[in-house]
Amino acid sequence: MVTAMTPVQLARSTPQPATAPRSITILGATGSVGLSTVDLIKREPARYRVEAVSAHRNATALAKIARDVGARVAVVADTDCYAELKDALSGSGIEAAAGEGALVEAAQRPADWVMAAISGAVGLKPTLAAIERGATVALANKECLVCAGVLFMRRALGAGATVLPVDSEHNAVFQALGAGRREDLKRVILTASGGPFRTWSMEQIKAATPEQALRHPNWVMGPKITVDSATLMNKGLEVIEAHHLFALKPDEIDVLVHPQSVIHGMVEFRDGSVVAQMGAPDMRIPIAHCLAWPARIDSAAPRLDLAQVRELTFEQADPVRFPALALARQAMETGGAAPTVLNAADEVAVAEFIAGRLSFMAIPALVEATLDAASGRGLMAEPQSLDAALGVDHVARSIAVALLPEIALKSS
Repeated sequence: MVTAMTPVQLARSTPQPATAPRSITILGATGSVGLSTVDLIKREPARYRVEAVSAHRNATALAKIARDVGARVAVVADTDCYAELKDALSGSGIEAAAGEGALVEAAQRPADWVMAAISGAVGLKPTLAAIERGATVALANKECLVCAGVLFMRRALGAGATVLPVDSEHNAVFQALGAGRREDLKRVILTASGGPFRTWSMEQIKAATPEQALRHPNWVMGPKITVDSATLMNKGLEVIEAHHLFALKPDEIDVLVHPQSVIHGMVEFRDGSVVAQMGAPDMRIPIAHCLAWPARIDSAAPRLDLAQVRELTFEQADPVRFPALALARQAMETGGAAPTVLNAADEVAVAEFIAGRLSFMAIPALVEATLDAASGRGLMAEPQSLDAALGVDHVARSIAVALLPEIALKSS
């Protein structure tokens, strides 16, 4: 259990709003979270000055964003895309850079606020770089907490950094926690839409295609997180994140399927009061909360009309049809490197599913087999450094790839 302060405690340690304009960096600017952040910034140009933006390899889109927001630096992670980025920025006065080292340098630039929205383990180093200089980091990268949660929160505390949760569920809990004292908390409840297969039979789920899995009923997200929402692995990863973000015990975190995606998270206090955060299913709401914190800005998201929604329903997740959630809970309770292995195996499995080489139900099967194999090899010790966490991630991916033929054959 991490002993660092929770985000609420870190947040309250900074009583005054940042003086406008707030300087910001967007790591992962061309993804769904990054684009929503850009949209909000463009609506409030007097409040924000953009220091740096980054993308994996979409140089053309990144250059347009950099020009639109007046960024000082644009960084593409794939060095093969450097020439394209440099050409696209020609005459703009915006500096172009490429590679992992350039990403870390972008995170280290003097921005007050950093959006950490790089997807995957590649986001670990730049996000930690921002944390270690004491920045306010709006965290949308799950891997920082899933792969290295204890290390990440310890370093945030040591550097005096502020961690603001961007995920709608964690942001909801963050806001609801303000209604009471941390010591009076009974439990937090994360909600899940249930994904596109919530009402499907096991037989239907077994035959699910990537196209069907990528049709989320409520949210517009990237392919990896959309498939994770369909398996409920995304909710399992969020349980692990909540464990680290709010220093919660496993039995203090519950999950409810809530198909309307109106209530994003709840906090129950010792007196029986349950405080919920509600809003339209639009990521601009939690991003706006983090972007302006401790103030508020308009988000341009649709206003919540409960009369139109009419009903809010809840149900328990089915562990038989959606075993990924239980696997994630097991990894959290095991601790050590188990969540790192879980995440690595899931990334391999989801990529294979999207490519059409693995069935939908083989995703949790591959994750479970990888966890078992990694445990048998003695790879579950807590990573004591970023390099150690990345090392576990690398080995776990190798194990998952080696297990692919066997799992694919069993699930065919």
